[in-house]
Amino acid sequence: MKKQAKIVAGVLVAAMAMFTFAGCGSSSSGSGSAAGGSAESSAAAANSGKVYNIGIVQQLEHPALDAATEGFEEAVKEKLGKDNVKFDLENAQGEQANLGTITSGFVTDGVDLIMANATGSLQAAASATSDIPIVGTSVTDYATALDIKDWTGKTGKNITGTSDLAPLDQQAAMIKEIAPEAKQVGLLYCSAEPNSKYQIENISKELDKLGMKYKEYSAADSNEIQSVTTKAAGECDVVYIPTDNTMASNTEIINNVLQPAKIPVVCGEEGICKGCGDVTLSINYHDIGYAAGEQAADILLNGTDPGTIEIGIAKDVTKLYNPSITKAKGTKIPDGYEAIKDDDK
Repeated sequence: MKKQAKIVAGVLVAAMAMFTFAGCGSSSSGSGSAAGGSAESSAAAANSGKVYNIGIVQQLEHPALDAATEGFEEAVKEKLGKDNVKFDLENAQGEQANLGTITSGFVTDGVDLIMANATGSLQAAASATSDIPIVGTSVTDYATALDIKDWTGKTGKNITGTSDLAPLDQQAAMIKEIAPEAKQVGLLYCSAEPNSKYQIENISKELDKLGMKYKEYSAADSNEIQSVTTKAAGECDVVYIPTDNTMASNTEIINNVLQPAKIPVVCGEEGICKGCGDVTLSINYHDIGYAAGEQAADILLNGTDPGTIEIGIAKDVTKLYNPSITKAKGTKIPDGYEAIKDDDK
């Protein structure tokens, strides 16, 4: 385990307004709190001299997850005041064992709250403590991640957070739009990631509705990605990749196979699309991180029970395309898509 950053900061902000996500999919929208009294709460935190210690466990380094962490820290510092919060940011470098070590360390240190960035991080934090509040982000489906059967939109545990799931029906429609004549769709994902399994299971239902045939191509880990992708390239006309951390860390391998084969790729998020995709229906990871930060501030300042806070879903999605990859493949992009900018994070 390697410590990536430790941040201590200071400035007060006079207004606190809970950011509300619109509900869709299997989670309901988060409910915001009124701005009235926010300034008083923030001022009270400053006057009390209380410094909140927040442990942040990020599953791996990746532009989407990095943006979510940045958004979270930004919101917390705005709501609590920079001088009133101390972050301990730890990156697990994609290693499951590191996630357990990091979260156990946070519990031993007695942090006031744990922010868990990505599904594996959330699961490790949930295993480490049932008492310390946990706020997740970049998690596709909380019911799947936490094995909650009767899902209501709230966990009923010491956990809340925000989801990174873009509407799967719209993603399926995008596959049809980009490759209307496709005889088979390849569903490429890591079988070790429950968030990916959830997306594959549900987009399959949407593809059924569209009358599109598909086949799953799963890799147990990064070592299998090249062979699995090569197999998909030989059998499919278009490939879909969900928000999958293993695939996100290996986009160069995927692109080296699918670009020469001129197989169009539809991705679950922008970061993967930048590396190996043609198009994506993308959310803003900074925004979902920011909203998670607002949830954390509500918990710390107001004592709100995390289990009563509805999981937040991003309201806005954007159709994006990767100009360099689509040009290389000759992929025709319909109207209504925006080009991904090289300097975006």
